[in-house]
Amino acid sequence: MTSVINVNLPTQSYEIAIAPASLDQIGQSLAGLKLGKKVLLVSNPTIFKHFGKVAVDSLEAAGFQVASYCLPAGERYKTLNSIQKLYDIALENRLERSSTMVALGGGVIGDMTGFAAATWLRGINVVQVPTTLLAMVDSAIGGKTGVNHPHGKNLIGAFHQPRFVLIDPQVLKTLPVREFRAGMAEVIKYGVIWDAELFKQLEQSKRLDQLRYIKPELMDAILTRSCQAKADVVGKDEKEGGLRAILNYGHTVGHAVESLTNYRLLKHGEAVGIGMVAAGQIAVNLGLWQQADADRQNALIEKAGLPTKLPDGLDIEGIIEALQLDKKVKDGKVRFVLPTQIGVVTVTDEVTSDHIRQVLQQM
Repeated sequence: MTSVINVNLPTQSYEIAIAPASLDQIGQSLAGLKLGKKVLLVSNPTIFKHFGKVAVDSLEAAGFQVASYCLPAGERYKTLNSIQKLYDIALENRLERSSTMVALGGGVIGDMTGFAAATWLRGINVVQVPTTLLAMVDSAIGGKTGVNHPHGKNLIGAFHQPRFVLIDPQVLKTLPVREFRAGMAEVIKYGVIWDAELFKQLEQSKRLDQLRYIKPELMDAILTRSCQAKADVVGKDEKEGGLRAILNYGHTVGHAVESLTNYRLLKHGEAVGIGMVAAGQIAVNLGLWQQADADRQNALIEKAGLPTKLPDGLDIEGIIEALQLDKKVKDGKVRFVLPTQIGVVTVTDEVTSDHIRQVLQQM
């Protein structure tokens, strides 16, 4: 079943196509966008081994001149050094302003390819072809691109919307279980911040920790409702002037934990799961949210096989210090996204270090 979701923006709207077995049609999809002939396909070695030939063959059959390049897999390679390599390849292949970079991979590849496209020749086309659940429901949509700084996640970046997003759910069959679970964190996030019906559907599933336990109808709902939620929010606030900040639910503490563990211990979604538990409990302690709803959220996170506790030995004061480098800090105050009911959140800068410390000490 094919679904098409529109991301409606003032300058450049685009489509998200969710279509099983569609990867070998990527060339035809791009041909309809009237792009330049030159394409740089960016991936990592594991993903390229699975899907690279299918994508390249399809693009070439549609008349594109295709170069490909693989960056190492992993968050720790999400650096300016990796971007420099993409610039070198772009120069070597004489990419022009009408050319396109295609990101074939998860969130790391998508973020880096998008940033390279945003900054090469002051901005060229980028197409996102996400291969992980997390990228499908979140990072491939909305135009946030960037790399990490040694002291903080995604501190270097740009908004650069894709021309097209192609989601082929069948590629998830090759996704490692841990990566699938990490993606479920973002799906649960949408249920908490925007879509109470999605939250209920997730609750009704006996297991959420592996693709094989999730019924096709639920998987379809996970992809379409998550993508629609992201499209709705981005359409209302493209560059995070207000509403879009709610998409960072769980990410405030999550990013700090990732940074302090050097992006090696936890997957991004695992850190977000921990961050959602922390944010939920802060909301309860502030009287914004019912403990029963926080318990429902935490039960879903556990059902998805995600951690709900801080890693052993992590310095709580270090987390609180790292929060000051969060992109959402305004006038020196950390802004937290906190739930008020399932499907509704608020953004506040009234969370003190003592509030955060109290919750983290219990985790």
